[in-house]
Amino acid sequence: MSTLKRFFQDTLIYGFATVFPRLMNFVLVPLHTDILPAEEYSVNTVFYVWAAFFNVVLTYGMETSFFRFFSQSKEKGSVFSTAFIALTVTTVLFAIGVFIFQDSLIALMDLDPFYFQLLFSVLVLDTLVVVPFAYLRATGRPIKFAGIKIINILIYVLLNFYFLWFVRDYPQYAPQFVLNNYGPKDIVGYIFMANVAASGVTFLLLLPYFFRTKISFEFGIFKQMWKYGWPIMVAGIAFVINENLDKILIKDMISEEVMGAYSGCYKLAVFMTIFVQAFKMGAEPFFFNHSQKENARETYAEILKYFVICGSIIFLILVSFIDFFKALVIRDSEYWRAIGIVPIILLANLFLGVYHNLSVWYKLTDKTRTGMYISIFGAIITILLNIVLIPVMGFMAAAWATLVAYGSMMLISYFLGKKYYPVPYNVKKISFYLLLSVGLSILSFTFFRENYMAGIAVTGAFLLIVFSMERKQLYKILNQ
Repeated sequence: MSTLKRFFQDTLIYGFATVFPRLMNFVLVPLHTDILPAEEYSVNTVFYVWAAFFNVVLTYGMETSFFRFFSQSKEKGSVFSTAFIALTVTTVLFAIGVFIFQDSLIALMDLDPFYFQLLFSVLVLDTLVVVPFAYLRATGRPIKFAGIKIINILIYVLLNFYFLWFVRDYPQYAPQFVLNNYGPKDIVGYIFMANVAASGVTFLLLLPYFFRTKISFEFGIFKQMWKYGWPIMVAGIAFVINENLDKILIKDMISEEVMGAYSGCYKLAVFMTIFVQAFKMGAEPFFFNHSQKENARETYAEILKYFVICGSIIFLILVSFIDFFKALVIRDSEYWRAIGIVPIILLANLFLGVYHNLSVWYKLTDKTRTGMYISIFGAIITILLNIVLIPVMGFMAAAWATLVAYGSMMLISYFLGKKYYPVPYNVKKISFYLLLSVGLSILSFTFFRENYMAGIAVTGAFLLIVFSMERKQLYKILNQ
């Protein structure tokens, strides 16, 4: 099997494991926005903002460290056991600390005490399965990985529909013990309870992997993994700031209603997020496992080119048919006030995907600290632009800040990569595809809004241009 074919095959499987949960979350957007007023939707957003932040802190870069050292070490069992024990011990200590300081944390996070308990239940369960999931990816078991991920999201989605729709609208068919404890005014809490249930089942499914290796903790291995991983943790925190600070600031500087509308429309960028995440899931272990191959750098260059082509197509389609997706997904027009952010957020996420691709240089050269500095720089841009511009431009400032931050990170990573780990990227062709898709999207969004025939025409034109320029390579890949 050719290298590129294996990469695309694994990425498709990991991509499905990522796409399906994201699509199911996308299916929930109409349910949530239809039932929850914008201010309550903001509570849901705040819950998952904090979840994202603590998830990064609790895993402290151990997942990427695991790939790095598992792919190179002859003592793979020791790497697995050391990473698993380290995360388990730190998670238990974290849980004890939360129990002791929970009153202060509840006040800091501005969450209902019950929601707070649900949040940290999810965090503990999800952190304990990080290494088993990483083990499945590192050992080339994408189907099992995908299966467990799909079971997780199905439980979450079905419980959402059960509590938010079935029990609420058809109480006569619900069991009495459910009705005795059902609070229709506290609908958002059932979203969080569904998350706890899904995480609990995932933990049980992965429990056998906790006993697959002998229990041994190698301090030397942990020291190396920590040294490699802590800059990734800091970079992850910076990423959470880039991704979520805007929502918190809009809530505090404008209103909960506007923040809810902004967060709801932000969900329309989910297809680009899915694509970027699917790529990252397949690419990260591939980059490490392939790094010693003779043609590694040429392969990385080809992967980036096709990533940009696919991302540009997704961007153009979503912008050209934005009003169709808006009506399909967000039925409550109260949320539509923020629809203008969607093209900007889509492009920002495409830049982020390019950055993830370019980041291969600092991960393979063990310069993760440099990656940390790049992410911190992006976070500083996000903070400054949001604070300065939100009072002037309103919520649109938050979208532009995200675009500038991710675009800056992409460019900085490219120029540093040229110095430390040169990859022969076809910059002219990649830039051409990006600029062409952006230009056609501006044309469609500005002059042909809701004209779907024009949307089909500009998308078709882009596809024809790409095919005419890439047909020889595409035929070669398909023949393989």
